[in-house]
Amino acid sequence: MNDPYQDGMRVRREVLGDEHVDRAVAGTTEFTAPFQEYITKSAWGSIWTRDGLDRRSRSMITLAVLTALRSEGEIAMHVRAAIRNGLTPAEIGEVLLHTGVYAGVPTANAAFAIAKKTLEELDEA
Repeated sequence: MNDPYQDGMRVRREVLGDEHVDRAVAGTTEFTAPFQEYITKSAWGSIWTRDGLDRRSRSMITLAVLTALRSEGEIAMHVRAAIRNGLTPAEIGEVLLHTGVYAGVPTANAAFAIAKKTLEELDEA
């Protein structure tokens, strides 16, 4: 039987990168530990591990939903993940543009600004 936590941690590292996950783990406190366990098991171990969608599709959906919800604190992380999952900057732009039609121009504008900055940082690295 698969262990959702171990599977989740593996996928989380593959999608977000060791540096990001190591930072999150190092910053875990007694207060935040239940949340870290929850997202690792549920989001990463139970959803991102499913066969029904590939990681490129999951990244596109995640960027669209984060944009629509104005979850600006999560967008840069998932732009990096989308690149790791094989999306091009042009495809990321298409996702944000498409989301703007349904979620609103100000929402997409904020996401574009974050994505632009993140992509520039990736180019510089």
